[in-house]
Amino acid sequence: MVNLSQDSEAPVALVGLGPSRRFGHAEVPLVELFTAAEQRGRTSQAYFRSAVGARLRCTGHREERGPEADRIEITQRDERTGLAVRTELIRPHRARAVRVRHEIENAGAEEVVLTAVSSATFGFGASEDDLDAYTLAVAESEWLAENRWSERPLRERLPRLDLALHGQDGRGHLAVGSRGAWSTGEHLPVGVLSHAGGEALAWQIETSSPWQCDLAQTRAGGVASLMGPTDLDHHFAHRLEPGARFATVPVALAVSSEGRDGALAELTGYRRWLRPASDALPVVYNDFMNTLMGQPSTEALEPLIDAAAEAGAEYFCIDAGWFADPGIGDWWSTVGEWREAPSRFSGGLAALAARIRERGMSAGIWLEPEIVGARSKVADSLPEEAFFRRLGSRVQEHERYHLDFRHEAARDHLDRTVDHLVADYGFSYLKLDYNINPGPGTEWEAAAPGDGLLGHARAFRDWLVALQERHPGLLVENCSSGAMRADYALLAATHLQSTSDQQDFRLYPPVAASAPASILPEQCGNWAYPEAGMTDEETAFTLVTGLSGRLYLSGFLDRLRPSQTALVRRAVSVHKRLREALPRAVPFWPLGLPDWDAPVVCLGLDTGDGGLLAVWDRRAEASVIEVPGLARAAEVFPKTLEPWGVEAHGGGLRLRTVPGLSARLFTIR
Repeated sequence: MVNLSQDSEAPVALVGLGPSRRFGHAEVPLVELFTAAEQRGRTSQAYFRSAVGARLRCTGHREERGPEADRIEITQRDERTGLAVRTELIRPHRARAVRVRHEIENAGAEEVVLTAVSSATFGFGASEDDLDAYTLAVAESEWLAENRWSERPLRERLPRLDLALHGQDGRGHLAVGSRGAWSTGEHLPVGVLSHAGGEALAWQIETSSPWQCDLAQTRAGGVASLMGPTDLDHHFAHRLEPGARFATVPVALAVSSEGRDGALAELTGYRRWLRPASDALPVVYNDFMNTLMGQPSTEALEPLIDAAAEAGAEYFCIDAGWFADPGIGDWWSTVGEWREAPSRFSGGLAALAARIRERGMSAGIWLEPEIVGARSKVADSLPEEAFFRRLGSRVQEHERYHLDFRHEAARDHLDRTVDHLVADYGFSYLKLDYNINPGPGTEWEAAAPGDGLLGHARAFRDWLVALQERHPGLLVENCSSGAMRADYALLAATHLQSTSDQQDFRLYPPVAASAPASILPEQCGNWAYPEAGMTDEETAFTLVTGLSGRLYLSGFLDRLRPSQTALVRRAVSVHKRLREALPRAVPFWPLGLPDWDAPVVCLGLDTGDGGLLAVWDRRAEASVIEVPGLARAAEVFPKTLEPWGVEAHGGGLRLRTVPGLSARLFTIR
């Protein structure tokens, strides 16, 4: 799977993945290593040709075969600085993919300050002209408009320079990445390079701190560097004392001869190796979206609990506001103590949790563990070092402070909180939110703020893992302000990802349809929130959104018309019947990854023995949709409304929709 060059006169390089030689080049070091004392050996804006990286030489190599994955370990050393690099490459058997991670050790006598280290650098193409044959797919993302993929010729982003004439490599670069603590708040840490011949390489950067994907061009082709935080882009520096070690963020590379969808399918298989399914994918009802919106009460929750149970929900999550006195109004600046507000619930929160269980559901609760409001008692009771600090001041964003989980007091506070919620209320589901971006990070016990942020992100993940070891029956949702931190550092340690905070059901389909490119289908928590004012077709539309991944219910179910209630119950029944196939479903996009304003949105899920096809028509008039590559389809939801026409046509399917906004879920063969 992995082909490496180990020339004693050159750094180790990736020269190929699997049978493909489109990706990899012997002259491109696998590790680019930048220090405060030595940046690039040749000036440019790209994270390529680092002075230290060019001097690394292989000192050892060994391979291990395992039942689930094979492992390669390579060691290199720079004699001038004494820096040693131990590279670990893991090859899961279930996917044509490799996970790359490095550990940098200062084996010299002097301190070294790291300013950037690439997790994986590789070449592609054999010349500048070869880049004409490549396309690049990357995704922009922001609150309410997540997962906006675009696929364009690489030449539209890296202009032709005629480097041969100049006798030099390029000095520019194309950078895609994130800043601050929202790892998916600007772009997704996932991308695909595809060649016109059909071969494609997909990548995934696994970090909840800042990251960078850097593309550049040379006379010998293109260069890609995938990495965590850098000094120039993310205020990062890490002091490495003699004997100390630093680990890079992991990166996964997956290849396929079947283009973009094939490479993303291999990445899907890799994600399942990284995070095997461990729960029964229960149907969750949450009272927030387009419903109570953070103002729960006994009187408001009781009818919702009953309606959710009657619809077939298996978990009921009480969302934000349970800790705040109703008279406060905007309670964001008071969060952090995480104790029940005495005046919020007439019968008490414990009675509501008991009612949820009496109705046959498990009880869940909302929590934002890393945040403390500026007006919270906790803001004064915890040590100053337990909070993010920068330039001598505690960092405040939107009247809230940010805890540093490297500090024992921060972890202890949240350990006590969760233990209390589990033991005293019986909650078995946590919705973990993350609603502020605290900027570059914190300077406490860090060479630079970006170093502190990376350390916190790793400590928070470790806390999540330890939390679930202490409470093994606990299901954890990674909400993160509607997927602003939906990366596989966290998704490998949680069960469910809320894919958006988008409250307009007409705008949600491109989010839901694109989500499986970066999130496992069985982790894609797609909201369905029927409202009494919707038509039956609109009700089915939002329910198809939920059914396209992991059904996540909300809305005033107790206020729906009988026909709407029947649609909700049918959707839950269909989901329960189909969900066992989700952990083996592989996404594909017969109409391409959708544009944000696409009138027709389509997602396929191949389960090996058939699959599912979700199609949304956002046009006002009835229309015809041509779906290539599929032979047969049968409507599975809603079935009680006017059916779409379905017929085989020209090597695919022809769908005839009905007037107005509508959507359908099909089984396919």
